[in-house]
Amino acid sequence: MPRPYTLFTGQWADLPFEEVARLASGWGYDGLEIAVSGDHLDAWRWDEPGYVESKLAVLEKYNLKVWAISNHLKGQAVCDDPIDFRHEAIVGAKVWGDGDPEGVRQRAAEEMKHTARLAKALGVDTVVGFTGSSIWQYVAMFPPVPAAVIEAGYQDFADRWNPILDVFDECGVRFAHEVHPSEIAYDYWTTVRTLEAIGHRKAFGLNWDPSHFMWQGIDPVSFIWDFKDRIYHVDCKDTKLRPTGRNTVMGSHLPWGDPRRGWDFVSAGRGDVPWESSFRALTAIGYTGPISVEWEDAGMDRLHGAPEALAALKKFDFPASQTSFDAAFSTKP
Repeated sequence: MPRPYTLFTGQWADLPFEEVARLASGWGYDGLEIAVSGDHLDAWRWDEPGYVESKLAVLEKYNLKVWAISNHLKGQAVCDDPIDFRHEAIVGAKVWGDGDPEGVRQRAAEEMKHTARLAKALGVDTVVGFTGSSIWQYVAMFPPVPAAVIEAGYQDFADRWNPILDVFDECGVRFAHEVHPSEIAYDYWTTVRTLEAIGHRKAFGLNWDPSHFMWQGIDPVSFIWDFKDRIYHVDCKDTKLRPTGRNTVMGSHLPWGDPRRGWDFVSAGRGDVPWESSFRALTAIGYTGPISVEWEDAGMDRLHGAPEALAALKKFDFPASQTSFDAAFSTKP
């Protein structure tokens, strides 16, 4: 069976939910990865009579399904230190409250628990998101950072996320963390350490998004194989690398789309992600879940890019052979 294709609605939260559904359906998507953002989803309304039914009715109207929902923005605030003006702009008034940092973290954690409950109510078993990190600020490791500080950061993550994951377990829902700079797990070794910090509990897995691997120099195909038992969801975004000696991987505090950057997000199929090898690896590990297009490209209109990305990815994603390797190369007549 072909894998379903969904459109991640995070970059479309400025549009009404029904309008995004209408567009995605018209472009040929099978469903949506719905973000807890804008009017698309509100986790605090998970048990409000008729709320979930109204969202499912919109999907049915446009012949769409939902396999996963996401809550990146509130998940970011669970562990972050510092909590500052950046978070006020993304977490919403209910979570921001009076802006007291610990209060923001606690309310963000409560919303993540509600997100698991909302997923269950929608009939969905996967929530995609971020975790935040109290130690990302030390990524350069200068001024020098004692090992104890880093260890305390992983313990802080475990202390804050284990109670959230308890609710995920109660709901029969999995959390798929997007390995990403600024999170507790942002590359290979930090992912290993993150899983160790929570005892490899099954409620916590990974959202494979290769765009963040490319500019860090991580092989996205090897990552699939190394964490094959933890790939719970797939987001597809592309990255174009253009290091010149002046343009570097650090981005130079330049805005998206600036030609002086050493890399930029581009519409899927227009960058350097090895999509065919990646899809073959996903097939090899038995991943049959949705392929979700997370569309970002500062130089392209999204109404053009979203359908183009869908077509580009489908070109590289094809059904696996029904004949096993051994049978295909058997010497028997």
